[in-house]
Parts: sequence; structure tokens; C-alpha cells
Amino acid sequence: MIGSYERAVEVLREAQTVAVTGHLRPDADAVGSVMALTLALRKLGKTVTAHVGQPGDFSANLRTIPGAEEVLPSTSLPAEADLIVAVDCGSLDRTGSLMEEFTSRRSLVIDHHESNPGFGTDNLVEVAESTTVILRRIIEMLGVELDRDIAHALYAGLMTDTGSFRWGGARMHTLAAELMDYGLDTRQIAVDLLDLTTSSSLQMFGRVLSGLQVREVGEHTAAILIADIEAIGGQPNSAVESLVDFVRALEGTDIGVVFKEQSRAVWAVSLRSSTIDVSQLALRFGGGGHIPAAGYMTAGPREAIVTEFLSALSQTP
Repeated sequence: MIGSYERAVEVLREAQTVAVTGHLRPDADAVGSVMALTLALRKLGKTVTAHVGQPGDFSANLRTIPGAEEVLPSTSLPAEADLIVAVDCGSLDRTGSLMEEFTSRRSLVIDHHESNPGFGTDNLVEVAESTTVILRRIIEMLGVELDRDIAHALYAGLMTDTGSFRWGGARMHTLAAELMDYGLDTRQIAVDLLDLTTSSSLQMFGRVLSGLQVREVGEHTAAILIADIEAIGGQPNSAVESLVDFVRALEGTDIGVVFKEQSRAVWAVSLRSSTIDVSQLALRFGGGGHIPAAGYMTAGPREAIVTEFLSALSQTP
């Protein structure tokens, strides 16, 4: 663990005006964490704004998380905020267009990624099933009573980051049971965040999956998907991010990789494995994440980025 719960709670108590941000291309743990902390701090009488570090909007399904309509795609944070908080941001670059804010202002980082070095003025980094798991304890230590909206936000992050409770320990089930006691419609939350799709997204899956590559290098066999702009253009981020689930555990392979083109020749790369520490592989490219799930950014022609990945994989035990 980096930092302590006690210090994080002290920093939050001292602040009067707070800006909370999640990572760029946010998922439900990012938006759920932003809103759970925002709503909790407001119960303490603090002025709080909610952000993600990117200029463009995020996936519409995340707007089903209570209060998420307040989360502003942002390239700067309010000057009057005496504390800025990054939640679920595994490294400085994951704050996106808000990176400079975290190099020059008083900040608190709350995160659950193993590879997070702690880039804030104060940090609370603990390996956990989701960042919302950490925030549940913080909210309790702040003396804030849960309500249905906060419980929904916490549950959204917990359910999605554990793959619908497939990955994690006993505490994820204990926390889920506690949150469900606030009257959550867990079936609808799952539909909103995981199940709902469109015909155009299904067609996009077909285009990308038809180009599946299985590549052997050294002791490893990788399942590779390349999702270029032509294939994924106009699709919601939630659909694009779900591509990695198709190669997460493909028979005969030990690592799944998806290259997602963000702008011309700029790629976000998702890594998944049950046998390789992909966080260490991602760190070679300036990224990070968890042992079984990580990612990084890279740039170049599609052949070159695949080659550089395979070269790094060949050196991975």
C-alpha cells in the first residue's frame, strides 16, 4: 500500500472546495468512483465538481450511474478548488488532458492498480477489486451515511471491475450484499452497463473479430485484435472496450491483446492474461494496470506496433 486511509481522510476533511476526476476513456469504476466521492463529500457540506480528463464525451451507458450527468469532460479544473482528487487513475498519463493540473496543484490520488507509483501530493494506493472498494471504507471513515445513489455508484464500479464478480476475494461479495440492501435494481444495472448493445456495435465486432491473429513468440501465444478507426468509428467506447473479452481466455493462447486506434496511428492497447503479469509488460511502454489486466498507449503503423509488442512479449517470462 502507498499512503494510508487515515491521511487520505484527513486531506479530504481539510478541503472545502474539491475537484474530483476519473481517467480518460472512463469505465464504470471511474465514473462510479467520481460520483460516489462527489456525493459523499457534498453530504459534508463541501463544494465538489466532477470531471474526466478528456475534451470529448464518454459512453452514454455510464450516464445511468446516479449523478453522472454532472461529470464534465474537461481540459482544466476549477481554479478555486483547494484540492484535486484523481480516482481510478493508475498513472499520471491516465488523467489525460488534466496531467498538468496534477504536477502543479495540491492533489490526492485514490486508486487500486498495482502499478500505480503514486503521483499525487498525497496518495492512497491499495490493491483491491475496484477503486469503489477503497472509497467505501473512506466514506465510512468520513462518517457519511450511504444512500441509494452512493450505493449505486459504488456497486457499478465493483460489478464491472470484477467481471460480474468473477475476479476478486470474499470482500467483493460482502460489499455487494451491503450495497444491495439500499434497494438497488442490480439486474437493470447489469443491463445498463454490460449487456445493452446495438446492431451497429455487433457489426463492428464482426469486422474486428474477422481479423483475429494468433501469433506465437517464444514461450507465448497471443490472440491479437486490431480495431482501427475504419472498423470502430462512431461506436461507443463501452463497445470498443468490450472487444478484449473475446480474447481474454482464447483456447490455445496465454495472452489477449486489442489495439484500438484513438486517432490516426495513435493506439490504446489492452492486455489480458491469466498466466502472465501483463502490468509489467505494459510498464515497458509507459502504461500499467493489474497483473491480469493492463494497458498502454503507443503510436505508429499497425504492423510496427504489433511487432514492438511481440518483441516485448518474447522477453517476458
